[in-house]
Amino acid sequence: MTLAYEEAIGSLHALDPAWPRPAVLDVLEAPANRHLLDFVQEDPFGAHVFPGNVPGSPSEFLRDLDTQLASSGPIHLWSYIPTCAYRCRFCQYPVVLVKGKPEVQYEKAKHWVDLNIAEARLWLDAVPHLAGAEVGEFNVFGGTPSLLPEPEIRRLLDFYRSHFGFTDSTTIRFEGDPSTFTPSKLELLRDLGCTKLSSGVQSFDDHVLQLCGREHTSQMCVDFVRNAASLGFEWVSIDLMYGLLDQTLDSVRRDLDVVLENEVTAVVCTKLHLASYSDTRTGVTGEKPAAWQLPSYRDKLVRDGHRWPTLGEQYQMRELLTDGLRAAGYTEHPTMYFARDGLGPEKWKAIMVDQDKQEPEVAIGLGGSSSCRASEAITDVDSRRYAETVSDGRIPLGSATRFTPDAQEARAVKMALTTLQPLRDSVHAVRFPGRSLFAEPWLGKFRSLAARGLVELQPGVVALTPAGEVLVEAIITTEL
Repeated sequence: MTLAYEEAIGSLHALDPAWPRPAVLDVLEAPANRHLLDFVQEDPFGAHVFPGNVPGSPSEFLRDLDTQLASSGPIHLWSYIPTCAYRCRFCQYPVVLVKGKPEVQYEKAKHWVDLNIAEARLWLDAVPHLAGAEVGEFNVFGGTPSLLPEPEIRRLLDFYRSHFGFTDSTTIRFEGDPSTFTPSKLELLRDLGCTKLSSGVQSFDDHVLQLCGREHTSQMCVDFVRNAASLGFEWVSIDLMYGLLDQTLDSVRRDLDVVLENEVTAVVCTKLHLASYSDTRTGVTGEKPAAWQLPSYRDKLVRDGHRWPTLGEQYQMRELLTDGLRAAGYTEHPTMYFARDGLGPEKWKAIMVDQDKQEPEVAIGLGGSSSCRASEAITDVDSRRYAETVSDGRIPLGSATRFTPDAQEARAVKMALTTLQPLRDSVHAVRFPGRSLFAEPWLGKFRSLAARGLVELQPGVVALTPAGEVLVEAIITTEL
């Protein structure tokens, strides 16, 4: 037994005795699943970007995208606005700080809207079928888009609505921080046709928020949820993180209680990830590491009396959130995205990963990630180079990868598994004629997973078990 494995087992078994032992520990401690334990101990981010298996180029990606758009269903279109007032200590994403006097902040924000619109025009010119593609959902992500002045919010949304394939069925979401989602901005967004809001609450514990570097309070988070509900937004989603510095099971339980008390529409539960997303290309990272990614800083925090939750405690937190939300009538679809029963899955994720969809995703803005069935691309994360490239009249894609035919099939299976819905062999056969989930190369893999209690093989269907649902990111990365 190696030292690293001993440490992983030790962290896995270090539990809060006041809370139940997570069921998934039985799977992770089994020698046959050592690779799964290694994966979760190494802490990668596993189910956002699905990277290709061979090198590609931006021009190849744009051609692949246009080919799929010619006959695709509704797509996911998103605009990434990187503006932030400050940088959280856990944040790896590309951000641009907007500080200074109000007039300086306004000009900086306007500059990034200018760049985003300019880049969008380049996409429309380079991808002939993009303008006519039906947009299933349009999201303005960040960063903190809610920092934008109200005239710039209006200008951004008006541009996208008038230049892309918005229909009466297109849903529009805007992301922001609880402190900058002011009542007047919420009213503006509602009047501009936004029916969905997302906010990175992260925790309702003020001590935990302060350690994260967040500059909002738990009360601001509650006020945002209530204000949004009172204004009639159909979908108000918040992000909750677990595994944060000094976070306890009791704190996470209080977070869950606040969610349930306020009948929050949807919740995204995210584990703190400290490994760089760029190591596996499963997410997008900015130019600089997050403060908490620096080992010396993490060690100093421990010396100062702070504490990082163990791996076992993290799984206790996950189980607490998952079981609590499901018991209260929330459905998980895809993994760790919960919505109140009857509202359906998270729409933009369903467009991307549902087995019968897997349509294109087009991201416009610094550090966006775009994909189609044949390839994927990530936009440049260097803010200066990004701006120069857009100003030169070129789409600022920084890198791209492609999928061989076998890898396209594997990607489809992996994506579908992350929905936590049963894999249907009939759907697979339509997409990949002559192929079956109950023939090689899949049958042997699924039999192995079934023998270890991670999937169940039923007539025409492969379904994750409860343990398989918890470990789906590890499974698709290490075994498929």
